[in-house]
Amino acid sequence: MRTAGADAQSEIERGERFAFGRNWSRFLDTLDESRMIEAERSIQSLLRCETLSGRTFLDIGSGSGLFSLAARRLGARVFSFDYDRESVACALELRRRYFPNDPDWVIAHGSILDPAFLAQVTPADVVYSWGVLHHTGQMWTALENAGKLVLPGGLLAVSIYNDQAGTSRRWRAIKRAYVASSAPVRWLLLAISLVVTWWKDILADFVRMRPFYTWRTYSRQRGMSPWHDLVDWVGGYPFEVAKPEEIFEFFTARGFTLIRLKTCGGGKGCNEYVFRRDSSPALPLA
Repeated sequence: MRTAGADAQSEIERGERFAFGRNWSRFLDTLDESRMIEAERSIQSLLRCETLSGRTFLDIGSGSGLFSLAARRLGARVFSFDYDRESVACALELRRRYFPNDPDWVIAHGSILDPAFLAQVTPADVVYSWGVLHHTGQMWTALENAGKLVLPGGLLAVSIYNDQAGTSRRWRAIKRAYVASSAPVRWLLLAISLVVTWWKDILADFVRMRPFYTWRTYSRQRGMSPWHDLVDWVGGYPFEVAKPEEIFEFFTARGFTLIRLKTCGGGKGCNEYVFRRDSSPALPLA
């Protein structure tokens, strides 16, 4: 089990963690205005708002920095942090490109599992952690701490991998093998996973006489890249999962109301949640 003061790079070198930041740094080479607009639209749709002006936005596990950037473009005051220093570097690069020397976008290196770091983080109107907390190695503690960073009346937006029982255990084994293996084995796992996860869409596109349409239009989903998302999926270790009812019960017991839920239909992928925190005094951080 990872301790609060552990280092991401040492875990990567020991084959215990996927190099999320390295993957996202490559993604930045593909980033353009259309992807940024799609990222903005995804936040607007998720939160049912046109602007975030006047709101604070906390991005836990900011990854590529794309959604911190989108929130800032929508007018929020943004605080981004990530456990992976290369991910932190991605966010810093995006701020340099689009919001140089901006005091309303603060970026830090830190862990959602580190109480000392979290004590320095100001709770926010919107806490956003998309596809992150199931990669901490201590998902339920991470979820607990994320909830405590939401201001009373504020929103918590998270996505968590769906629990597919035996299928999830098999994917966990693949992910564990990926991070512990040499480059040739990783490429083999990626090739097999590409076929397994994409063959139906690719076949359907050919039948409809629009080859690779789904792959080519993938960026319309939150502005992301199909290849970089695939690498993130196959290599994404640590890896934990939860059933929708488990997440629902966990947060309702802690004073949250579920206001939006989008499931992946029982399949592979994430279930998406937006909770509103009841207007009550802030909870102390663990």
